[in-house]
Amino acid sequence: MDISVKIAITAPDGVVHEQEIAAFEKGCESAAEIGLSIGDSKALLLNLQQEIVAAQTAAFCVGRSTCSCCAGRLRRKGSKPIQYRTVFGDITIDSPRFYHCRCHTGSAQTFSPLTMLLPDHIAPEMLWLETKWASLVSYGVTVGLLKDVLPIGERLNAETVRRHLGRVANRMEAELADERYSFVETNASERERLPNPEGSITVGIDGGYVRSREKGQSHFEVTVGKSIPTDRADRYLGLVQSHDEKPKRRLHEVLKDQGWQENQHVTFMTDGGDAVIKIARDMAPASEHLLDWFHVTMRITVMHQYVKGLAHLNPDEAEEIARQLRQIKGYLWNGNLHDGHVAIDDLVVDLDEIETEYASIKALRKAANEFQAYIANNAWMIPNYAERRRYGERVSTGFVESTVNTVVGKRFCKRQQMRWSKTGAHLMLQTRTRTLDGTLRAKFQQWYPGMKPDGEIKMAA
Repeated sequence: MDISVKIAITAPDGVVHEQEIAAFEKGCESAAEIGLSIGDSKALLLNLQQEIVAAQTAAFCVGRSTCSCCAGRLRRKGSKPIQYRTVFGDITIDSPRFYHCRCHTGSAQTFSPLTMLLPDHIAPEMLWLETKWASLVSYGVTVGLLKDVLPIGERLNAETVRRHLGRVANRMEAELADERYSFVETNASERERLPNPEGSITVGIDGGYVRSREKGQSHFEVTVGKSIPTDRADRYLGLVQSHDEKPKRRLHEVLKDQGWQENQHVTFMTDGGDAVIKIARDMAPASEHLLDWFHVTMRITVMHQYVKGLAHLNPDEAEEIARQLRQIKGYLWNGNLHDGHVAIDDLVVDLDEIETEYASIKALRKAANEFQAYIANNAWMIPNYAERRRYGERVSTGFVESTVNTVVGKRFCKRQQMRWSKTGAHLMLQTRTRTLDGTLRAKFQQWYPGMKPDGEIKMAA
C-alpha cells in the first residue's frame, strides 16, 4: 500500500500552506512491515520539523520587518543560511538581515531577527535531552542513544555533548548567590510568629572519591547529600568541596526549594568529618547534628575483623577484646558516653599490653586509637540511638550511602575509565543531581518560558 503524509500550516495572515512531507510503500504480510520503521519515523520527523521551523521563523521575521516606532517597512540586506539543532534533526533556516529604520537611535546599522530568537542555534529541548542523558551515562553512549532513536545530525559527537553540559552547569553556577557564613535571617521572636512548618527535614551528607586526571593525585573527594522532607520530594546535593566556593549556599538553596522555613526542625546526619560538618553549621536555627550510626559501627566492625585473626594465636585475649568491642557498641547505641569513653580507653590500654606475633596487631592498635579520637571529637553529636529508633527516627545515613553510590559510583567510578578534573566533576554533579531528583526540566522551563513540562502532550481534538 502507498502512504503519503501531508501537512497544512496556517500562517498568521490566514494563508494555508499545504505540503507533502513523506511517502511510504508499506506491505502487510509480515510483522516487520507493520507500522513505521525507525528509518521511516526519522525521515518523517525530520521533514515535519523542517516545515514547521521554516514556517515559524519566517513568521517571526515578517513580524520584525517593520519599524516598531514608525511602522515603516525595513530594507532587507540579504540573508544567510544557519543551522538550528533540534531534537528531530539539524534544520537549515534562511536568516534575513534588515537595515534599522532612520528613527533607530542605536549604533548598529543592521540586525538579524533570528539572532534574537535563536542565539544558541540549539533548541532548548535538545539541550535538555543531551544534558539529561549525559548526566546519567557516558558522553559517547549518550550520542549513540540519541542517534539510534532520533534523526540527530551526524555532526553530534561526545565532545559537543560535553561542552553543552558544561554550558548548562555553568549557567546554574552563575545563578547561585554569594556564600555567607550564616543563613539565619530571623530572631527568636520572629520565628515564633512564623506559621507551623510542614514536618521536619532530614539531611544526610557524606563523601565519595573520584579518579583524578591531575598529576600526582590519584583521587579527590566529592561531597554528596540528600535532603528528605516529611511531605515533599527529596533533593540531591553534590559538589567538590576543594573546588566549590559556595558549599553552604548550595545546601541553603536546596532547603529553600523544598519550602524550608527557619522555625522548621532540620536534622543533619554526617560522618563526623570537619569539612562535612562545616557545610551544615549555622544553616538552620532549629537544627540538630547527629553522628551517623553507620560510620560508628563500620569502625567497630573493622576492629572485629582484626580480632578474628588475633584469635588464631591468642584466643583468650581475642575473646576479651571482642567482648569489649560488643560492650562499647552497646554503650554508644544507648547514648552512654561516660561508660563508653571508659571502655574505649580500657580497650586501647589492653591492646598495648598484648604480646603476640599477630602480624596485624599494629593495624588493630592504630584502628583503636583512631576510634578513640573519633568518638572523643564527635561526642557532642552522639545521641541515644536506641531511643531514636524506638520513636521511629533515623539513626543512620544508610540512605546517603546509597546516594553516594547513585550520584558518584554509577557515573564517575563503576565501569568508568574516565578520569576527572575537579572542575569537570563539580559541573557534572550539578546536572546529575538535578537529573536524579527530577528538577532539571523545571530549571530549563525557568530559563525558557513556553517549554512544556516533561510528558505533557497537547493534541488538537
